[in-house]
Amino acid sequence: MAIIQEVRGFSPEIGEGTFLAANAVVVGDVKIGRDCSIWFSTVLRGDVNSIRIGDRVNIQDGSVLHTLYQKSTIEVGNDVSIGHNVVIHGAKIRDLALIGMGSIVMDDAEVGEGALVAAGSVVLSRTKIGPHEMWAGAPAKFIKMVEPEKAKEMNQKIARNYLMYSSWYGPQE
Repeated sequence: MAIIQEVRGFSPEIGEGTFLAANAVVVGDVKIGRDCSIWFSTVLRGDVNSIRIGDRVNIQDGSVLHTLYQKSTIEVGNDVSIGHNVVIHGAKIRDLALIGMGSIVMDDAEVGEGALVAAGSVVLSRTKIGPHEMWAGAPAKFIKMVEPEKAKEMNQKIARNYLMYSSWYGPQE
């Protein structure tokens, strides 16, 4: 069963229809929307500041979301896919964005609506990725524009797929 822990008087809030894998960890000031999936070995550590997750977000295996004490928070919009082994530290990820496997997104960075961060990228602190832009590399740099409808279609498909995958694990307690 997932670890859901109160810290400093903050208890995580988990939205209806959200799947938490057996060894996912959700701690402190964390609010997760509806129909999300938080996968194996993922840690959402809202002990030092807040983490807000929208609806239909999938945060895949081994990812870690954390913040800076009294400085940065995490906001993740709706229909966002966060790949395996991603680190998000105090950043904002807008609706329909995709963060590729193994990427790192640092404090006060913003990933715009429908943007794509390629696998293995390092988005440095205070970087602003515009809507529908693709960035890649370490440090991440602009690569090209992403067609808005294709980004929306792709991320909604991924979100639906992860909702389906989570249904294979049976009802949540």
